[in-house]
Amino acid sequence: MKKLSLKLLTIILAYATINLTSCSSDDPAPIVPSEEEVIKNLDAGIMQGTLEENYTLNAATIYNLTGQFIIADGASLNIPAGTKILADNGGTDVYIAVLKGAEININGNASNPVVMSSADGNRGDWGGLTLCGKATTTAGVDAQAEVGGFIYGGNEDNDSSGIIRYLQIVGTGAQINTESQYNGVSFYAVGSGTLVDHVAVINGSDDGVEFFGGTVSASNLYLENNDDDSIDWTEGWNGSITNAYISNTIANFSTVFEGDKDNGNPTFTNITAISTVGGTALQFKKQSGGTISGLSLSGYDIDLDMKDGGDTANVIFSDGYSPVALAEEADQIASGEYFYSLNTSVVPTVDVTDFDWVDTNLSFESSVLQGAVTGNVTLDASVNYTLNSSYIVQSGGKLTIPAGTKITARDGGTGVYIAVLQGGEIDIQGEAGNPVVIASANGNGGDWGGLTICGNATTTAGVDAVAEVGGFVYGGTTDNDNSGSVRYLVLKGTGAQINSESQYNGLSLYAVGSETVIEYISVINGSDDGVEFFGGTVSASNLYLENNDDDSIDWTEGWSGSVTNAYISNTVSGFSTVFEGDKDNGNPTFTNITAISTVGGTALQFKKQSGGTITGLHLTGYDVDLDMKDGGPTANVIIEGAGADVTVLSGETSKYTLNSGKDATALDISGWTWRNAGL
Repeated sequence: MKKLSLKLLTIILAYATINLTSCSSDDPAPIVPSEEEVIKNLDAGIMQGTLEENYTLNAATIYNLTGQFIIADGASLNIPAGTKILADNGGTDVYIAVLKGAEININGNASNPVVMSSADGNRGDWGGLTLCGKATTTAGVDAQAEVGGFIYGGNEDNDSSGIIRYLQIVGTGAQINTESQYNGVSFYAVGSGTLVDHVAVINGSDDGVEFFGGTVSASNLYLENNDDDSIDWTEGWNGSITNAYISNTIANFSTVFEGDKDNGNPTFTNITAISTVGGTALQFKKQSGGTISGLSLSGYDIDLDMKDGGDTANVIFSDGYSPVALAEEADQIASGEYFYSLNTSVVPTVDVTDFDWVDTNLSFESSVLQGAVTGNVTLDASVNYTLNSSYIVQSGGKLTIPAGTKITARDGGTGVYIAVLQGGEIDIQGEAGNPVVIASANGNGGDWGGLTICGNATTTAGVDAVAEVGGFVYGGTTDNDNSGSVRYLVLKGTGAQINSESQYNGLSLYAVGSETVIEYISVINGSDDGVEFFGGTVSASNLYLENNDDDSIDWTEGWSGSVTNAYISNTVSGFSTVFEGDKDNGNPTFTNITAISTVGGTALQFKKQSGGTITGLHLTGYDVDLDMKDGGPTANVIIEGAGADVTVLSGETSKYTLNSGKDATALDISGWTWRNAGL
């Protein structure tokens, strides 16, 4: 992407343009140039007034847009490749408008785009470009625009307002009133005969592009740091957008998409949107909707917001994405918001290098981790990384994290996590004196998601099951599958809430195979489980699990691996259990398990027919040693070679005290100095 600076353009323009002084509110009303004066001004490089005939700009002249420049019905303005237009910082008094029946023909190319910008390119410096057409809109025929009071709308859906090709527009979005602002490019009932291709809108105070009804389509849009919505539409617009690259690196923007009012079902193909500051991606108000394919979202806290409780069925994801509610229903209703996550791809569907013609200094720091790992990626321990979003190792990809690497996870909830998909590999190479640390800044439970690994081993959920987190696919028939190696890893602040039933864990192992190495893992302050196994055959050793709100070690779906040497600490009340086994009994084995509580609680819980074999168990401080939650037989729990020797607690039917087998020597972790390193 080009790195030309607008400041350089400003210096050139300082010598090449004529500046007009604006008038205060006490001055007489400005003199409106006559038709003859408009042409003379254009010849002198000044754009102001109403153009009532055809005119072609000169690419060798740098034009100064000093006020309102309106192309009247029957007139056309032709702008050749390479033309530069400098807009005064005049707010709402400076804009270009194309009225019904007029045309603008912007004929830039990749080598010489047309540029419209204020001198400094700051948000709200000027109005932007507005086109008014004769196509249909639910606002009716001859509706009045919120900007300029222009008239738009008719019944000619194939109407043409001209051509916009290779246009870069910067610093737009001047504030009209508390409710309205100009956009980068506004399309009012513009018809399908208008060509819009290769348009960049940068640093707008309002939307990048907005469609008010009409049938026009656009392709190859580059939309960077527009304060409100990157793409906005209303009044039944039913065109399409193909290939859009959207970036948000400044906080407090509104959305990537905002659809409003009647649903004209516009279509969107290949949309890539990246945020380094969280925020909302797609928002649909009232009954609005659309059909979307090739969607890639990275870095957003909320993927989908049905603002007014509209039906998610109005938003059709042809790639099969399905909305998953992010908040409790009561909370959603109380706030008037309906938030969802989507299991969208993070592999970009639009390549930013396709927009090399755009002049921008924006670049994403290599220290920011988000998106997809498709080849071999090795981090650098000397770099302080930020995990900004999902960072997903694709099938065939490998992520290597050397000893001593520190990664700070953004407090972004479910939108921030690391995942390894089936066929992908992770190699965390921590050492006893130099572990890898991934933690949120404050280390509070639920700040971020955690680490998820998906494998091809067996699970009772079957082949190609779908995970509750991320919608990832897992499960196969390869019990010796290898997803890599994780050694000396510290995780803190995990467990972001997905919905009322599901949360991320510190470390989630979905059908992970026995050749995968999991050892020396510390999970501290997780809002859900420390480690959870969903089927699979993987084993783990040397686990330190401190104050995880739900279960320290959880398993389900017939997991049949083992845990050797685990130290569990509970000093915060309200946690669930030390162990939770659920569903079919794969009889996993546990050796040298020490669990100590200062706040009571339940130690071992087995649901349904689950069980396991335990040796070297040390329990201290728990109110309930064993809970057979669903009345399963205690014989399924084998402790020191025999079925659990228990006494039913007074007044209970499925909760027990262990009479023996819980007093093994506590695990000595005095040498585990790695367990809270870097925190």
